[in-house]
Amino acid sequence: MTTSSPQKQKGKKQQSAAGLFIFLAVVAALYGLAFLMAPERAIHALHFGLKMLSRLAPILALVFFLMFLLNMFIKPDWIRNHVGHDSGLKGFLIAIASGIISMGPIYAWYGMLKDFHKKGMRPALIAAFLYSRSVKLPLLPLMVYYFGIAYTLVLSFYMILFSAANGLLTEWLASGKKVRSQSGSTE
Repeated sequence: MTTSSPQKQKGKKQQSAAGLFIFLAVVAALYGLAFLMAPERAIHALHFGLKMLSRLAPILALVFFLMFLLNMFIKPDWIRNHVGHDSGLKGFLIAIASGIISMGPIYAWYGMLKDFHKKGMRPALIAAFLYSRSVKLPLLPLMVYYFGIAYTLVLSFYMILFSAANGLLTEWLASGKKVRSQSGSTE
């Protein structure tokens, strides 16, 4: 794993900040244009956007707080050892179990997963985590009620199985390399 120089990191941060300001300027310009064309609709859209922001702000604050805690307590070595490229079956079990028990909106997890990826989390495990979120523990009893226990168990089993397959396929497609087998050799 290569580390980038402090100058490259500073340049990336400056590009990211510039991109954010450009995005905000474009959004402000679009609102201004919309206000000139249809003031009532533009005000309605602005109110709707502010209402959505007020709903998202607590979730985003929680996400940033969790990211802060994770950065304090989960070190890159732990991530590399447990969900890194050489984690094997253990990594998949951790990612799938974490995906199943994870709660909240999916976008709340993207920032943390990006941070874990920077610290060495394997892309296959990120995809497996996201895919396995489709197994919702609180909704399983309702699913059993409507579809029966056999259907629920088979569907849940296949969602878990395909979360691992989806992770491997995603990693293979994203890297352009062949997926490693559990023994570490390339296929």
